[in-house]
Amino acid sequence: MMSHIRKAVFPVAGMGTRFLPATKSIPKEMLPLVDRPLIQYAVDEARAAGIEEFIFVTAAGKGALEDYFDTAAALEQRLEAKGNTTALAALKRTHMPEGALSFVRQANPLGLGHAVRLAQRLIGDEAFAVLLPDDVIQGRPGALAQMVEAHAANRGHMVATMEVARAQTGSYGILDVSREEGRLARARGMVEKPRPENAPSRSAVIGRYILEPSIFDRLANLGPGAGGELQLTDAINADLAAVGVNGYRFEGERFDCGSVQGFVQATAAFALDRPDLSADLGSFLAARMTPSRQAA
Repeated sequence: MMSHIRKAVFPVAGMGTRFLPATKSIPKEMLPLVDRPLIQYAVDEARAAGIEEFIFVTAAGKGALEDYFDTAAALEQRLEAKGNTTALAALKRTHMPEGALSFVRQANPLGLGHAVRLAQRLIGDEAFAVLLPDDVIQGRPGALAQMVEAHAANRGHMVATMEVARAQTGSYGILDVSREEGRLARARGMVEKPRPENAPSRSAVIGRYILEPSIFDRLANLGPGAGGELQLTDAINADLAAVGVNGYRFEGERFDCGSVQGFVQATAAFALDRPDLSADLGSFLAARMTPSRQAA
């Protein structure tokens, strides 16, 4: 699809400590969700939204990400010689157009705002997307494609939102909503992880953003926020009067794959969505959940 949003930033410099020891030698973004690594889901969602240039903000020990998107010529030749067209087709899904990938090193973990700021020279003076691969969203069309369409009509900064229980607001950035227009919420700003009694709404910000290039000016003048890091939320709030902020309540289900529980739930949900896996997995889960099995 043709899109006015051509570039996307993927902040992937995190250590993935919740998944140790698995992430001792494997980047968290390379952990397989069914048969694709987490990063592939984010990239596929971006491609479906019309993204043409993919900017990864990485750190030491993340070389496997670059290798993953590289061409494995010898492997492909062996698969082709054996006539293994199924495996060959799966492998070719990882192919990216020449020059479409860029990698920027984040030497110090100074926050999401800092990671986005590092991409400035590659973004230039145009609106762009940010996708956090930890947030895996199952939706048709994808969440970013929905946002791109909404952004074309509204402009300004846009954040993906979903409604959470008030008791959970302390785990999210929460939108201060002035009015709602269908799936779009006009915002007065955002509050980072408010206490439930202080939360201005239950609209939680999820890891998809479309940002105007003016965000870089705000990030350049931003001081450390919560946790001593450069908070993207603070920069968006600082730009509110200039360009405006909208929340978009996407259609789909989000899984927090930054947690082990969310990762396991996502694995089950995506496997059950596969015609080749759903029947056997459904029967297996049903058997595991029978009262006699639980009692044992």
